[in-house]
Amino acid sequence: MPDQFRIARERMVSQQLAARGIRDERVLAAMSKVPRHLFVDEALRDQSYSDFPLPIGHGQTISQPYIVALMTELLGLQGHEKVLEIGTGSGYQTAILAELSRFVYSVERISALLFRAKTILHGMGYSNVHIKLDDGTWGWRENAPYDAILVTAGAPYVPEPLLEQLADSAVMVIPVGDEFSQTLVRVHKSAGRITQETITGVRFVKLVGEHGWRE
Repeated sequence: MPDQFRIARERMVSQQLAARGIRDERVLAAMSKVPRHLFVDEALRDQSYSDFPLPIGHGQTISQPYIVALMTELLGLQGHEKVLEIGTGSGYQTAILAELSRFVYSVERISALLFRAKTILHGMGYSNVHIKLDDGTWGWRENAPYDAILVTAGAPYVPEPLLEQLADSAVMVIPVGDEFSQTLVRVHKSAGRITQETITGVRFVKLVGEHGWRE
């Protein structure tokens, strides 16, 4: 069984990621290393390396591998960064960020997901990950500013608290749009000036919170 998952993971990286334009070798290495099947329910493990999102309960999903790789690549991580993740979810994206940065601070609003992700990540030995239960649209002010911010749910607009917590010369990647479809946006902050770059169309679950969608 471990060989089966390893082979599936290698195929995922070559056919879904590298073949579709993911070029960052560090991102590809992280996606090759992290066992995605551990972050989904056992009944879905045979689909864990397929090119589509999977349900993780509570109306949430684990994003398709290509989107995880694309959003991570857009951050341009070098290994020294302090990263804020909004929406821990399954913890898979968190693990990828932990492989590529110095510290990851992740905020999750659903306690059952937080507990499960925290248990998996701790079991895998990620000592550079910190997770808390809260409204992620407020960010995590105590540890700001951040060298990169990744938002894993669709927002109606870029939350102002996240812009405030973004360090100068830093990047945020966030899906922005309506409740059914969004555009992936890369936000740059330089000398206090905010610019936005449109990447591609995506579809995420809603970013629920004070500065997002209301429940």
